[in-house]
Amino acid sequence: MGAATVLDGVSLSVAAGELVALCGPNGAGKSSAVRAALGLTTLQGGVAKLGGEDVRRLSERERGARAAYLPQERHIAWNLPALEVAALGAPFLSGAAALDRARAALDEVGAGHLAERGVAEMSGGERARVLLARALVVQAPLLLADEPIAGLDPDAQLLVLERLRARADAGGGVLVSLHDLTLAARIADRVVVLNAGRVVADGPPVEALSSAVLRAAFHLDGRWVEAEDGPLLAARRIAQG
Repeated sequence: MGAATVLDGVSLSVAAGELVALCGPNGAGKSSAVRAALGLTTLQGGVAKLGGEDVRRLSERERGARAAYLPQERHIAWNLPALEVAALGAPFLSGAAALDRARAALDEVGAGHLAERGVAEMSGGERARVLLARALVVQAPLLLADEPIAGLDPDAQLLVLERLRARADAGGGVLVSLHDLTLAARIADRVVVLNAGRVVADGPPVEALSSAVLRAAFHLDGRWVEAEDGPLLAARRIAQG
């Protein structure tokens, strides 16, 4: 089998204090873009930078200090207590300092009561909170979250997005890939839409997710309705011939 081009000419940046939502249909290249930004994918061209420096020239420790990563996969091999899992986000702190930071992060995501429970004994939603806490513990200037609300109930989805929004409001940069376009429009400062490995829109949420983009990238006939809590997408599927 020949090699396939997953990303083609993608240009993407995240500024301090900004939350950018990365949207697109399945297979658009969202996860690949997140991994490329972290140096976890080999690029055939172009360059990925963290803090203005080529990620390929940074040591693992330097990468870890500049960016926290919350992957899609929520599997944890060992049944460690939540507190210890969260503390893994601060491997270069002393044990006591890492545990203190982990306890504060668990409280922040509403999981303080799970501190001593093994992660294998938790529901998927509980485990998601613990992993978010681990990412917050890093306290890096950039946080990248790949579909962090997939499979979560509405309360957990909103909690995760609220914490990511709070991190941006506190001055951090946040890049989060999302499938829920309404939530993306409500939480993000900017939306970047990927389709077939290319950026097809980049701008304020409702502008980036225009009727034309909804039709071309998502095969939706949609329009935005102003609601009390923010824009709401009213859409119907366009049947494919």
